[in-house]
Amino acid sequence: MTWMYILVGLLSLIAGVAIGFFIARKTMMNYLKKNPPINEKMLRVMMMQMGMNPSQKKITQMMKAMNNQTK
Repeated sequence: MTWMYILVGLLSLIAGVAIGFFIARKTMMNYLKKNPPINEKMLRVMMMQMGMNPSQKKITQMMKAMNNQTK
Protein backbone atom coordinates (compact mmCIF):
# COMPACT_ATOMS: atom_id res chain seq x y z
CA MET A 1 0.00 0.00 0.00
CA THR A 2 2.79 2.43 0.92
CA TRP A 3 4.68 1.66 -2.30
CA MET A 4 1.57 2.77 -4.19
CA TYR A 5 1.68 6.21 -2.57
CA ILE A 6 5.37 6.50 -3.34
CA LEU A 7 4.76 5.54 -6.97
CA VAL A 8 1.92 8.06 -7.36
CA GLY A 9 4.05 10.76 -5.73
CA LEU A 10 6.98 9.99 -8.00
CA LEU A 11 4.81 10.04 -11.12
CA SER A 12 3.25 13.33 -10.00
CA LEU A 13 6.71 14.81 -9.48
CA ILE A 14 7.86 13.74 -12.95
CA ALA A 15 4.69 15.10 -14.55
CA GLY A 16 5.08 18.39 -12.68
CA VAL A 17 8.67 18.80 -13.81
CA ALA A 18 7.74 18.05 -17.43
CA ILE A 19 4.78 20.46 -17.41
CA GLY A 20 6.89 23.13 -15.70
CA PHE A 21 9.61 22.77 -18.32
CA PHE A 22 7.19 23.28 -21.21
CA ILE A 23 5.47 26.24 -19.53
CA ALA A 24 8.85 27.90 -18.82
CA ARG A 25 9.98 27.25 -22.40
CA LYS A 26 6.80 28.76 -23.86
CA THR A 27 7.08 31.79 -21.55
CA MET A 28 10.72 32.36 -22.54
CA MET A 29 9.95 32.07 -26.26
CA ASN A 30 7.16 34.65 -25.90
CA TYR A 31 9.47 36.97 -23.95
CA LEU A 32 12.19 36.77 -26.60
CA LYS A 33 9.62 37.39 -29.32
CA LYS A 34 8.39 40.56 -27.58
CA ASN A 35 11.86 41.72 -26.43
CA PRO A 36 14.42 40.56 -28.98
CA PRO A 37 18.11 40.70 -28.14
CA ILE A 38 20.13 43.63 -29.43
CA ASN A 39 20.41 43.95 -33.22
CA GLU A 40 22.39 46.16 -35.58
CA LYS A 41 19.78 48.92 -35.65
CA MET A 42 19.73 49.18 -31.85
CA LEU A 43 23.53 49.18 -31.73
CA ARG A 44 23.67 51.99 -34.32
CA VAL A 45 21.23 54.11 -32.29
CA MET A 46 23.20 53.52 -29.07
CA MET A 47 26.45 54.55 -30.72
CA MET A 48 24.85 57.69 -32.17
CA GLN A 49 23.51 58.61 -28.71
CA MET A 50 27.04 58.31 -27.33
CA GLY A 51 28.22 60.80 -29.95
CA MET A 52 29.96 58.27 -32.19
CA ASN A 53 29.58 58.14 -35.94
CA PRO A 54 29.09 54.40 -36.52
CA SER A 55 30.34 52.83 -39.72
CA GLN A 56 28.94 49.53 -40.97
CA LYS A 57 32.34 47.90 -40.41
CA LYS A 58 32.41 49.00 -36.76
CA ILE A 59 28.84 47.80 -36.16
CA THR A 60 29.60 44.44 -37.77
CA GLN A 61 32.70 44.06 -35.59
CA MET A 62 30.75 44.87 -32.42
CA MET A 63 27.92 42.47 -33.32
CA LYS A 64 30.43 39.70 -34.01
CA ALA A 65 32.18 40.37 -30.70
CA MET A 66 28.88 40.31 -28.81
CA ASN A 67 27.78 37.08 -30.49
CA ASN A 68 31.13 35.43 -29.72
CA GLN A 69 30.83 36.47 -26.08
CA THR A 70 27.40 34.89 -25.64
CA LYS A 71 28.57 31.49 -26.90
